[in-house]
Amino acid sequence: MIRRHHHIKEILRRLRLFEVVGILGPRQIGKTTLAQQVSDSYHTQSHHFDLEDPAALSRLQEDANLALKDLKGLIIIDEVQRAPDLFPLLRVLSDRRPRPARFLVLGSASPDLLRQTSESLAGRISYYELNGLGLDETGPEHLARRWLRGGFPRAYLARSHRDCFEWLESFCRTFIERDLAQLGVRTPGTTLRRFWGMLAHRHGQVWNSSEFGRSFGVADTTVRRYLDILTDALVVRQLLPWHANLNKRQVKAPKAYLRDSGLAHHLLGISDAASLDMHPARGSTWEGLVLELVMEQLAATGRDFYYWRTHTGAELDLYARKGNERLGIEVKLSSAPTITPSMRHALRDLKLDELIVVHAGDSTYPLAGKIRAVSAHRLITDL
Repeated sequence: MIRRHHHIKEILRRLRLFEVVGILGPRQIGKTTLAQQVSDSYHTQSHHFDLEDPAALSRLQEDANLALKDLKGLIIIDEVQRAPDLFPLLRVLSDRRPRPARFLVLGSASPDLLRQTSESLAGRISYYELNGLGLDETGPEHLARRWLRGGFPRAYLARSHRDCFEWLESFCRTFIERDLAQLGVRTPGTTLRRFWGMLAHRHGQVWNSSEFGRSFGVADTTVRRYLDILTDALVVRQLLPWHANLNKRQVKAPKAYLRDSGLAHHLLGISDAASLDMHPARGSTWEGLVLELVMEQLAATGRDFYYWRTHTGAELDLYARKGNERLGIEVKLSSAPTITPSMRHALRDLKLDELIVVHAGDSTYPLAGKIRAVSAHRLITDL
């Protein structure tokens, strides 16, 4: 088991500020284990309701107020999306003074999806998104393993590559056959599995509804709904384009990434380092991995994330913006990156304060005035 120190510290901080904290992330990403680690550090009694346990679910469905009102300390409710009617009650219980309890709710759905049923908790709940294992948890020296296997703890920690990818296949099957149904998805599992695989082959590319619609023989709106389903379940990221008032036509469709590189590799039929080295998608899965690691590290800064691309070919993998602060990120699967015309266009047109080129080598060094090369192995210290 990997103790996720900075996540524990951040959740404890939020529990001091908010009556309710929600840990969100895909299934099997480690939310329950993290909640137990938080409970161990909270120095008070805790109570755990796992809504996948029929007894716990029945107890809260029959009379949640009776089950919760007299409890003190930390109350953990796992898979909260299975009982959306709890949110109005949590508002009542969290408004009590003095506060006898704090609530830690865990969910496998996006904040936007949960927000449809949790408006009553506005101002009382803080959502915290848990991603795959970070470099501070695996160690930068294990970056190659993190790339191949992904960040799901059970996949990363598996005894062998074979065990890892068998687990990922089990995850895919369970996710499609059971988890999506619990989120109210009625699309046939075979359809979503085929869509998921097709998306893996276009990982990191600009989304094209017409192309996907033709492949499936359905309307553009239908395949867009498939994309939104997987996005809401936190296994796909839609990176939106940045629209600026520039004298250039800009691409306005999102880029779609599978958020976990190991899952992408499994869907692509990649099961070891040798097959990854020879696969044409290795550059795109490397890009997806690095962007996820960068966004997680920068999340605490309050930046918004976009990509930028013009119809003339200029592009930037990640545009991180907060107020007047403008940071550009370009990802290269190379140990010796060079400055490209596209980088210069992005630096000038977006008025970047700095452009960082994250590469696969070992060194961090300046490339030009506002352009810096940063080793992916040194993201924790040099970003």
